Amino acid sequence: MIGADDLVGLVRKYNPKTDETMLRAAYEFGREMHDGQTRHSGEPYFSHPVAVAAILTEQQLDDATIVTALLHDTIEDTRASYNAVAERFGSEVADLVDGVTKLTNLQLSSTETQQAENFRKLFMAMSKDMRVILVKLADRLHNMRTIKAMRPDKQLKKARETMDIFAPLAGRMGMQWMREELEDLAFQVINPEARISIMRRFITLQREAGDVIERITGDMRHELDEAGIEAEILGRAKKPYSIWRKMQEKQMGFSRLSDIYGFRVITEGEEDCYRVLWAIHHRWRAVPGRFKDYISQPKSNGYRSIHTTVSGRDGKRVEVQIRTRQMHEVAETGVAAHWSYRDGERAENPFAVDPAKWIASLTEQFDEEDHDAFLEAVKLEMYADKVFCFTPKGDVVKLPRGATPIDFAYAIHTRIGHACVGAKIDGMRVPLWTRIKNGQSVEVITADGQTPQATWLDIATTGKARSAIRRALRELDRDRYIRLGRELARSAFEHVGKKPTDKALDRAAKTLRLKNRGEVLARLGSAELTAAQVLNAVYPDLAPETGQEVGRDRAVVGLAPDQRFERAPCCQPLPGERIVGITYRGKGVVVHAIDCESLQAFEDQPERWIDLHWHSGRHAAVYVVTLDVTVGNDAGVLGRICTLIGEQKANISDLTFVDRKPDFYRLLVDIELRDAEHLHGLISVLDAESDVAAIERFRDPAQGTVGAAEPSLA
Repeated sequence: MIGADDLVGLVRKYNPKTDETMLRAAYEFGREMHDGQTRHSGEPYFSHPVAVAAILTEQQLDDATIVTALLHDTIEDTRASYNAVAERFGSEVADLVDGVTKLTNLQLSSTETQQAENFRKLFMAMSKDMRVILVKLADRLHNMRTIKAMRPDKQLKKARETMDIFAPLAGRMGMQWMREELEDLAFQVINPEARISIMRRFITLQREAGDVIERITGDMRHELDEAGIEAEILGRAKKPYSIWRKMQEKQMGFSRLSDIYGFRVITEGEEDCYRVLWAIHHRWRAVPGRFKDYISQPKSNGYRSIHTTVSGRDGKRVEVQIRTRQMHEVAETGVAAHWSYRDGERAENPFAVDPAKWIASLTEQFDEEDHDAFLEAVKLEMYADKVFCFTPKGDVVKLPRGATPIDFAYAIHTRIGHACVGAKIDGMRVPLWTRIKNGQSVEVITADGQTPQATWLDIATTGKARSAIRRALRELDRDRYIRLGRELARSAFEHVGKKPTDKALDRAAKTLRLKNRGEVLARLGSAELTAAQVLNAVYPDLAPETGQEVGRDRAVVGLAPDQRFERAPCCQPLPGERIVGITYRGKGVVVHAIDCESLQAFEDQPERWIDLHWHSGRHAAVYVVTLDVTVGNDAGVLGRICTLIGEQKANISDLTFVDRKPDFYRLLVDIELRDAEHLHGLISVLDAESDVAAIERFRDPAQGTVGAAEPSLA
């Protein structure tokens, strides 16, 4: 474990004006608080915070961040409190330590809904002070470096979380070295056999080909000397995980990979970068499609560099990154460069990004009320590469790789997106689903009266576009959804003997943090909220239990103990719908929906009517409902429809084709469902599918009149 003197020495190297007294006090306080605690390896626990602090000194961060690293587990794992830390080290450090503690408690790899909310909390913490996430990333890096001491199941969980969340986040912040190390450490746990195999092949390659890096570096050095360019050349083999990922993407073996070496050329001035590029391209042939100029078009995290790939010695592909020393500092530390110190002063790097503006660029497009869109947009920001395209006036628009003209239109302005009817790329009319490529010029064609189409959700890729389309569609269907939501709310509230009054719905809106009761009903009708959630928001003590399913034998309330029931085949009533029973000989009851047309046949037999209602709670998915669906006659359509039904946790019990046409066919699908909400959610999902032309619930009144004159239970 690094001692206090050694840690102070590491900080003093880049910050001679460091507050040594505070560093030593934090060191002693942390050691005292963690006294007696050990890690899984048996080492003193305090060795971990010290190692995290040492990692942050490599990024030349300020005293407050180093002190936070030393204390980052004290509030969570020791008797120390926020007030105690604030009293000794100030509110700035206490807020940072508290922020790291809250991040540690976030379950970022939980369910989708929780994950969306927790990602929002993560970005909120980052927006308050970026140093919180810098400490958390260093904390995760040291934990991954020492992960072998943990149980195998814990190792795997941590490794997957690191690969899915922390490594991409480090990369998005511009800390590429940390991303690569986190990925490789996680790869070592997730797929150790693959990593060992790649390492062995590397050893074999070096034995057969010699030191390729030294030879190529020498060749580059010669070319730059000939051109009179002063520059530093750094060469390295790529990390095993980077190679493995490339093998998976290109579906080829190690022996066929050629660009497994990377080189960086670091110059003093920006002009020299382009001189180096000329010298390298003059000596070696450039690989088409592998050139990117991030100096003229920087990434949003401040990254600047020229990337090119050339055919080097023996035809081997070599990736080269060319940048100035200041650009290199930002490339190594990313957004953290904003806090870097040199000679006791905050380093003034013109390429360092203001963290507040960087966070704003990430979050400005997110719909605060749409968790799914937020999570989708965050993941796009963290994982997607960018393409640069141009407006007809020459303005640059940055979009994720795979973006379409729909995304481009919404990136310009939401109004332009809503009115889009077509697009031109490089002057040629193209379909809206066309993928935009780097350097293309895009023109959006608009028309008055145009409104967003549901099929655009299948075309758009950016969170901003998809969120705007969803909002527009929600507004277009708002009246219909409100009417349906009101009916669903009425049914759910009646189950517990209540009514969905305006006052009750206002309370639900306040509890659910929605604008008003209309928004509650609209979201209930569009299946974004469940009736149980609305009911729970108003009457949490009366909300139906969701842990145990209601069995079919006790699904209907109002029957005599010896009576059994069957659902009427004409209307196929579901839990959540108002029902009435018709008695038959043998003490049986057939249950109809209250609006079933077949009930007219029993109007002159009031003695056979029984007032019934469904049992409150979560029902088993055993109630068959028939859907009348018209779909496009195209390859794979039926498979996609069946997959969508399965994804909604519904089961197809029968399927009948009733009409076939060259372009469309109509079919009746029997599906086992839980209740009316389940049905509505399923219809909403299928109706949004572009290949579904029409969908409605199938009812046959003729099947309900059998036995009207002479009772007999079928």
